[in-house]
Amino acid sequence: MYLEDYQPGSVFSLDPVSVLRADVIDFGTRYDPQPFHVDPDAAEHGPFGGLIASGWQTCALTMRALVAGYFSPLSSLGSPGIDEIRWSAPVRPGDVLSVKVTVLESRRSNSKPDRGIIRSRVETVNQSGVPVLSMTALNLIRARP
Repeated sequence: MYLEDYQPGSVFSLDPVSVLRADVIDFGTRYDPQPFHVDPDAAEHGPFGGLIASGWQTCALTMRALVAGYFSPLSSLGSPGIDEIRWSAPVRPGDVLSVKVTVLESRRSNSKPDRGIIRSRVETVNQSGVPVLSMTALNLIRARP
C-alpha cells in the first residue's frame, strides 16, 4: 500500500494479538518493573487485583499488529509522533487484543512530493470488546512511484 491507498474514512481491522503471562512479566521486568506488572503475588493485593500488562507493552503489541496488517514494508517511512495515547482498561494475561484503524487524514508533502503523512485513529479492544488503548498516530508513507 502507498499513500494513495490510505483514504480518509477507510477502516482496517487487524489480526488479533494474544497476551501471554510470561511476556507480561518479562516486559515489565525489563521496562516497567512495577509490582502489578512483575509480581503475581503482590499484584493480587494491588490496585488491579491481579497481574496486568504495562501500558507500554499494550502499545508495543498494538504496534506489532499495525506493522503486520496496516503498514507496508514498501512504503512505511516511520512516524513523527503519536497524539492522545489513552490506556482505558487494564490488559491481563490471557487477553486477546484486536486493533481497528481508521484513516482520518492523508495528504502529500509539499516539500517532499514522493511521500505524505497519514493521521490514523487506532483503537485496541480486548476479547470482550472493552477498549484498552486509543491513540492518534502520524505516519510518513511513500507515494506510489
